[in-house]
Amino acid sequence: MAEAAILAAVELLGHALATEIVRLASSHASEIAPTISDLETKMNNITMELRVIQSLLDQMDIHDQSNKAMVTWLVEVQKAADRIKDIGDEFIHLVSNQKFGKRFYLKSFFKEPKSLIALKQIASRLETAEESLKRLGELKERWVSIIRPEPGSSKNNTNQRPTLETVYFIDEPDIVGIDENKEKLTNLINSKEPHLSLISVWGMGGIGKTTLVTSVFDREKKHFSSHAWIRIRQAHKADVVRNLISEICSTGRSNQIKTDHMDLRALKETLRRLLQQTKYLIVLDDAWDQNFYQGIQDVFADSHQGSRIIITTRHADMASLARESNRLELKPLPDKESWKIFSKKAFQFEQNHVCPPPLVQLAKHIVAKCNGLPLALVSLGNLLCEKTESEWKRVHDQLPWELENNQNLQRLKSVLNLSFNHLPKHLKQCFLYCSMFPEDYRFERKKLIRLWIAEGFVEQIGGSTLEETAEGYLAELINRSMLQVIKKNYSGRVKRCQMHDTFRVLATSLCMKDNFCLLYEGEFINMNAHVRRLSVIKSDNNIGYQVPLQQLRTLMTFDLSMLNSPLLTKDIVKFTYLTVLSLENLSIDSVPHSIGNLFNLHYLGLRNTKVKLLPDSIEKLHDLQTLDLMGSKICKLPDGIVKLKKLRHLFAEVLIDSTYKLFPSHSGIYVPKGLFYLKDLQTLKAVESTSMVVEELGNLTQLRSIRIWNVKENESTGLCRSLSRMSSLSQLSINASHENELLRLENLNLTQIQKLVLNARLKENSFGSPLFQISGIGIHKLWLGWSQLQNDPLPTLSHLKNLTFLGLQKAYQGQRLIFKAGWFPKLKILVLRHMPNLIQVKMEQGTMVNLEKISFQELNQLVEFPKGIQRLMNLKWMICRDVCFGGLKNKGIYKIYHFNCQVV
Repeated sequence: MAEAAILAAVELLGHALATEIVRLASSHASEIAPTISDLETKMNNITMELRVIQSLLDQMDIHDQSNKAMVTWLVEVQKAADRIKDIGDEFIHLVSNQKFGKRFYLKSFFKEPKSLIALKQIASRLETAEESLKRLGELKERWVSIIRPEPGSSKNNTNQRPTLETVYFIDEPDIVGIDENKEKLTNLINSKEPHLSLISVWGMGGIGKTTLVTSVFDREKKHFSSHAWIRIRQAHKADVVRNLISEICSTGRSNQIKTDHMDLRALKETLRRLLQQTKYLIVLDDAWDQNFYQGIQDVFADSHQGSRIIITTRHADMASLARESNRLELKPLPDKESWKIFSKKAFQFEQNHVCPPPLVQLAKHIVAKCNGLPLALVSLGNLLCEKTESEWKRVHDQLPWELENNQNLQRLKSVLNLSFNHLPKHLKQCFLYCSMFPEDYRFERKKLIRLWIAEGFVEQIGGSTLEETAEGYLAELINRSMLQVIKKNYSGRVKRCQMHDTFRVLATSLCMKDNFCLLYEGEFINMNAHVRRLSVIKSDNNIGYQVPLQQLRTLMTFDLSMLNSPLLTKDIVKFTYLTVLSLENLSIDSVPHSIGNLFNLHYLGLRNTKVKLLPDSIEKLHDLQTLDLMGSKICKLPDGIVKLKKLRHLFAEVLIDSTYKLFPSHSGIYVPKGLFYLKDLQTLKAVESTSMVVEELGNLTQLRSIRIWNVKENESTGLCRSLSRMSSLSQLSINASHENELLRLENLNLTQIQKLVLNARLKENSFGSPLFQISGIGIHKLWLGWSQLQNDPLPTLSHLKNLTFLGLQKAYQGQRLIFKAGWFPKLKILVLRHMPNLIQVKMEQGTMVNLEKISFQELNQLVEFPKGIQRLMNLKWMICRDVCFGGLKNKGIYKIYHFNCQVV
């Protein structure tokens, strides 16, 4: 991670050099000008040195772990860069809190003894850092042998057929269930389609792609006039085409063509000529880059004889080059098949491969860690074969160490490392960060993105927000099979994802080696003083004495018993450079005043704690970006919150009723007036409505998401006026003060709105407003609660063609809801809840053609099962709560069993 550390340090020093003090001090403070000039010179020199080192790393194969001297040197480079970043943070903190608008304030700052001493200390530390970098340069020249790949090496050459010795190949008998995928791939190869077809086989590393394709290729190649197998990872286009020519000539019984002196254009013309009149089968193994394939695909002539190209890849984007019907995704094995593979290796000398009783629990835990990955199951099974129970326990307890140091796991390690090493620099630290969470933890997409931003992992790109850029980072990790999607929302976006257990083991070992982070699990460990991040999975009373606090940048806790730890009380003042502090779900009831000393804090997470008040010192956290108080006991923010000019996301809401049957179910918080002048604020959930809030809210023109509670009828017109000024608002939740409060929202006009929640009594003409006509065309989610409408809202709502989620709770007082043909073509989830007068629901043919989930709750007056529900052919789930359907429930449910809808 030296690359990431250097980039962070360079960016930080650039920020420091751009501060106002450098310019003003040189002009107006002669007594301190030499010190400032010295600081500026040292910062420039260090920045230049770091940029040169970064350029050097870009040209080297820094992933060669066999060059131990280079690995050690990189670790020291990372430490040096981290120390420089700390110095830069201190400098910026020192000067950013001063007033430089007038010469008077500048001079008074420089005459302050503490300020002068601090500046001189920073200058001294920079001088030491500069000397350290020079020393590292000398060490590199004296001891480090930089090994560059030579022509013909594996990095610059294309390997051909894989062998059993390669790290990519798993013996075919080791993969349970391969026959089904072999049949699918064989059918795609032998389809009657005469045109050239591209087939993609994709999935995470170690899943068995190469094994599958090799088996089918060997069996089916006899049906083709020519065939070739080329591994294209890290290869040049010319090398790939040259090797294809050689393979095609040899398998097609053509004379070999000398290609040594051909340029790429000549090579491509030669290969295209060879392929024009032949039926061929080509495998491009281990493909990583769409642009690479698109750069050579013009050589694959279509002879209309049924030629096929197969690519194996770990990338979803790469797989998408084939049409959807020609994509074969290999997924992790189910538990039963995983156990079979593991047992076959681990207990190969036992009768019927039966696990000895003393090892059953350990074996199950280890199989679970493999998470259905064949290569991991085979590797660990072989490693543990004929081992003692104590050896099994050691491997189980320290799997990251075993992966890093045990030679018997090098095959697995190489495959996993390959995926990591191919990540761009900006994604490596994002990936490693995911290992800080407990095993099998399900990341909430938005939270993970906010943490990445707080850590400084996300770069500003063009006009995109940091959040939009980070969304792209997450999508890339998913596309590369580094993270797994666990749940998507109603519009198809990722809601939660998870790190595969085997990749987590890899990431944990890399984190330990690179001092990226440390997972504390309740056992005494020798902690490196340079550890930057700490994740407390399991705590004990000794943790405060084992952790080197001064260098920590991140503290995350997941042990709910950590209440009395010194880390959360007296030691918090020692976290000098802390950037992220996440104490979610802990039973703490207060925050120490000393938290204001954490000048570098970007993220403060107190969600679901018992904290009732924030200390006034919170106003000193000038770099805070995310303040998460959701589910705490805080009802009012201190006035000093208005000084947090960099605040981007504010979450604070108190739960009243977890069943959501009462109104209101939550309350917001009271905020000071100046909050509405925080120009970086994007999320505000949730605020209690007052006349001041309604009047000032419109100043947050950059806000993207807001939830507001306790709105009164006399405030609704002004609220509409303020909200309509928010040109970027995409998520809005308005909640009245009580269920009979009438809100007048006819004039609400939001052109970018995507998610809309209205819990209030509405006027009958509310749906004639621009919000539900032209400007509402982009709405994906609509929830109407306690609307108490007399007229059926469906005819008007049916104009919202992009709706994917529709919820109606006590929204309609009529007796019948009829969903007509053509209505809601994209709707995936429909919730009908608590409409006491509703006696009939009917679905016409052609309505809600993409509906996947429907929920009926508290509809006690329904006299019959919803008519036409069997016409919803994509329905997968039906939820029934407090619904009797006039005693016809069972008969109706029988009607939908034929298309595998689950009823709960």
